Amino acid sequence: MSVATALEIGERYRRLRDEVGSAVTVVVATKYVSLEDMAVLDDAGVEVVGENRAQDLLAKHARFADRFRWHFIGHLQSNKVKVVNDVCELVHSLSSDSAARRLAIPALLEVNLAGEATKSGVEPVEIAGYLERYPFIRGLMTMPPLADDPEVSRPYFRRLRELASEHGLSELSMGTSQDYRVAVEEEATYVRVGEALFSP
Repeated sequence: MSVATALEIGERYRRLRDEVGSAVTVVVATKYVSLEDMAVLDDAGVEVVGENRAQDLLAKHARFADRFRWHFIGHLQSNKVKVVNDVCELVHSLSSDSAARRLAIPALLEVNLAGEATKSGVEPVEIAGYLERYPFIRGLMTMPPLADDPEVSRPYFRRLRELASEHGLSELSMGTSQDYRVAVEEEATYVRVGEALFSP
């Protein structure tokens, strides 16, 4: 993907941060950002990046280790946990016991509220068991079904907020470029954005 200039991204990033407020961490999704273009994000003042693939995470971290705070936002396979432990400060997408048993950093538990077989995540009834077994879980994450209208996401974000409240959790990772405004209204503490910064 061809990334906009550092000046353009920096301006969009500042606007987005002002819009969501200081209580929300903007995690810039770097799945489609090349190794070379990571330098553009650094020049633009981006602070927190979220990577989807452990292999890309390793390569990008090797070159830009101390330039960003690193989060993992992709599907976490148990055989990739060591990489994530070594590099990241937070995992947004914990969804299996096999990965959790190997994890040594804080995590958010991914909850599948859409009931889609193609999506990762635990069922809501499983949350309590995960919290009992893994005290490093600090909050919840979800991915609503893809939709053109951001309002379609609202019931999923609201339900995640309710579940977090029921279990005494305060951290919520929800909302992407298409629906982050709705997520913030529903009390997200992390939004994961890419296109909102990179698109022409």
